[in-house]
Amino acid sequence: MIGRLNHVAIAVKDLDAGARIYRDTLGATLSPPLPQPEHGVTVIFVELPNSKIELLEPLGEGSPITAFLERNPGGGIHHVCYEVDDILAARDRLVAQGARILGSGEPKIGAHGKPVLFLHPKDFLGTLVELEQV
Repeated sequence: MIGRLNHVAIAVKDLDAGARIYRDTLGATLSPPLPQPEHGVTVIFVELPNSKIELLEPLGEGSPITAFLERNPGGGIHHVCYEVDDILAARDRLVAQGARILGSGEPKIGAHGKPVLFLHPKDFLGTLVELEQV
């Protein structure tokens, strides 16, 4: 069901500082900052030959990553994102197997302009999983 690893998301308190590490220290190519108000984050994508790293900074008071950063003040891996061909079929299969979908269960449009869903970390070895339709 899951396909390619699309990205690994890293929550950061300071997006500019995180970008400098990847750009200046590691020599990576970065996207411009992309505010995602519907998800409560601003993101920068670190382009890799076979995947991406997504740097996430809280956007606004109700950001879903604020609590994560309070528990992990230095930042850290927030979630992994896998590609799926059909997000609704993937959702229905996962629900039938007892997995919990976060939020309403309906896909939202993610930072790549494609439908995404998040799966409860307690159902996936303590890891928040994002599914993105390709």
